[in-house]
Amino acid sequence: MTKRLLVFTFAGLLMATFPLAMAASEMEFAASDQVEEQVEITIDKQTVYINGAQGSTLEVVSLTGRQVMSVKIESPAQRIELNIPKGCYILKVGKVVRKIQVR
Repeated sequence: MTKRLLVFTFAGLLMATFPLAMAASEMEFAASDQVEEQVEITIDKQTVYINGAQGSTLEVVSLTGRQVMSVKIESPAQRIELNIPKGCYILKVGKVVRKIQVR
């Protein structure tokens, strides 16, 4: 009887703390989403403008999955010249991903 009571008590404690752990992790995801939403990527021909991603890395990947370029973003607003052939590429900065076409 005592063993069963201990098991139910322990299970009750776990269930009571589980929603708190979930709430904390949800707040963490919400905060990181807000940071990622502030990242802006715009492109004009062979020039990429990135705002709000200081300290991140811009990765340029071809549609075949080959990494074409990787650039460290050092300022809050940075301009990067892409010297890559015409085609479709994927730009990634943190969790922000954009598909682009270079003409």
